[in-house]
Amino acid sequence: MTKGLAAQFRVDPGKRAHLGRRDPADLTAFPDRKAAEEQCQKDSVAIDQLQDRLYAEGRRALLVVLQGTDTAGKDGTIHSVFKEASPLGVTVTAFRRPSEEELAHDFLWRAHIAAPRRGFIGVFNRSHYEDVLVGRVRKLAPKDEIEKRYGQINDFEKLLSDTGTRVLKFMLHISKKEQRERLQARLDEPHSRWKFNPSDLEDRKLWDKFLAAYELMLDKCSTAWAPWHVIPADRKWARNAAIAAIVRETLEEMDPRYPKPDWDPKSFVIK
Repeated sequence: MTKGLAAQFRVDPGKRAHLGRRDPADLTAFPDRKAAEEQCQKDSVAIDQLQDRLYAEGRRALLVVLQGTDTAGKDGTIHSVFKEASPLGVTVTAFRRPSEEELAHDFLWRAHIAAPRRGFIGVFNRSHYEDVLVGRVRKLAPKDEIEKRYGQINDFEKLLSDTGTRVLKFMLHISKKEQRERLQARLDEPHSRWKFNPSDLEDRKLWDKFLAAYELMLDKCSTAWAPWHVIPADRKWARNAAIAAIVRETLEEMDPRYPKPDWDPKSFVIK
C-alpha cells in the first residue's frame, strides 16, 4: 500500500488550493500504470475487509464525497475503488437537479438524509457542494446567500464528524483538453452516446468560472474535520489508485474493530 497520499493531495485548512499550480496529469504518486492498477485492486479488497469491520462495529461511518466537472470520472472512480465492497455496506447517492420536494427544504436537507448510517460507507456522486458551484456560476441564488452556504456546509460536516461520521472529500481535477477528448469519445462511440448531454457543452463554455468556483470552494471548505483532496484525474488509472489508497488509509486510521461478545463461546454447543 502507498502511504501518505492523503497528505500529498490534501488542501491544508487555511491555505489556498492554487488549482493552477496542480497538474491534472501528475503521475508522481503512480508513475507505472500496471503497478497502479494492481495496487488499486489490493486496496479495493482491503476496503471491503475494513468495511466489514466497520459494519460489525456499528459505531461510526465514512462519507466519501466526489466532486468534479463533467467527464472527470466520478462513476468510474466508484466502480474501481468500491468494486470489491459488499453492496450491503456501501450506499451511493447521485446528486442530480433538485426535485420539487428538495427545493422546498433547506439546501442541505437532501445531503443530510443521504448521509451514511453507522457501520456504512456512503459515497456522494456530486454532493451538497453543487449549491456553491452550479449555484454560484449559474446565479441560482442571491450572492449573499451563496456566501453563507460555505459556513453552513462546514458546520454541517462538523456535525457529521462530531457524531461519528468521518468525511473524506475528493475533487477530481481534470484538464480542459482531457475533457474535450472524453466528450468527443462519447460522441464517437455508439455505446457511450447515452452519457452525452448537450448541456455539458454549455458548462464547458463557463470553464474558467467553474474553475474559480471550485478554487473558492476548496479554500473555504477544507477543514481539519473534513479536508479536501485534489486528485489529478487526467489518467483514470492514477486517479483510481490515489483515491483507493486514501480511502484505505483513512479506514485503517479509523481502525474499526469486531465487537467482542459478552458471553463465552465455549458455553454453547451446536447439536
